[in-house]
Amino acid sequence: MTMPKNGLLLVNLGSPDAPDEASVRRYLQEFLSDPRVMDIPAWSRFLILRLFILPKRPKKVAPLYRAIWTDQGSPLVAYGKQLAQGVQEALGPTWKVALGMRYGEPSLESALEQLQGIGHLAVLPLFPQYASATTGSVIERLMELLGGQKVFPQLAIQPSFYQDPAFLDAFALRGRGLWSAGFDHLLFSFHGLPERHLTQADRTGHCLNGPECCKAPGAAERGCYKAQCLATAQGLAARLEVPPDRWSVAFQSRMGKEVWLGPHFDQELERLVQAGVKRLMVYSPSFVADCLETLEEIGVAGAKRFRALGGEGLALVPSLNQGSDWVQAVAKFAERTF
Repeated sequence: MTMPKNGLLLVNLGSPDAPDEASVRRYLQEFLSDPRVMDIPAWSRFLILRLFILPKRPKKVAPLYRAIWTDQGSPLVAYGKQLAQGVQEALGPTWKVALGMRYGEPSLESALEQLQGIGHLAVLPLFPQYASATTGSVIERLMELLGGQKVFPQLAIQPSFYQDPAFLDAFALRGRGLWSAGFDHLLFSFHGLPERHLTQADRTGHCLNGPECCKAPGAAERGCYKAQCLATAQGLAARLEVPPDRWSVAFQSRMGKEVWLGPHFDQELERLVQAGVKRLMVYSPSFVADCLETLEEIGVAGAKRFRALGGEGLALVPSLNQGSDWVQAVAKFAERTF
């Protein structure tokens, strides 16, 4: 059988192999050992993992994974496989599509093995907004793996797609009917990062110098994660025709004691309830597939917290997952690359 000329590598973060403590521990060890994720001295990272995180966190997190686990396994991995299959069908036999995870299975190594002999390789890290801890880590690992090959394929890597019209149109479609049901406010919750990650990536000296720095012209194009998040939120709010006083942005999944991007998700919930918001709709457009951070952190824990504060109801907008419009958007990205 003749090998297709073109290849598409889809990459997401990853998931434990199973919702048990041992699998969660293995996953967290690989994930948090990445120096782009915990960018502290190696000895300090080792001690924090061994003494504080790995002995305690798997026991706490494993039940949360069990609550969202499906017959096909991890939602993030299952949706990723369905997306890859749909894109393969959309692109046809001249393309080979493979899915790899930065951590866990299916691995990047196994995905690249499927793409051996490809002449043109398009790479789409499935993170709409660029961050060193996600897209940066994927690209670095990909270069390490490709470095062992005698012949490199022609590469095209998409570092971000936070303002891509097809991405925004597909996400807007997920929430349009829900918003028309009469919610008081729309909250965009993005995955958080330590502020230090932004200042380290800043090459201009503008980062976090003032409350409006991320709205400065060109900030998103320079790779500012928060500016790209704001651009995504603005694009979605415009498509849904939500006025500025009825939407806001927050950042979730905070860990540790250092300063992270704010406002934090739980703090924004409290502010909104105090402002009189009773019915809240939430997007999480850092993620193109539903996972622990969307289904449990927002859909379960966030909804419970909102009601405890005095809100009446919180509705999570489903992610893009394996939707046909998202499949077509990814296929068109691949076709544009070569």
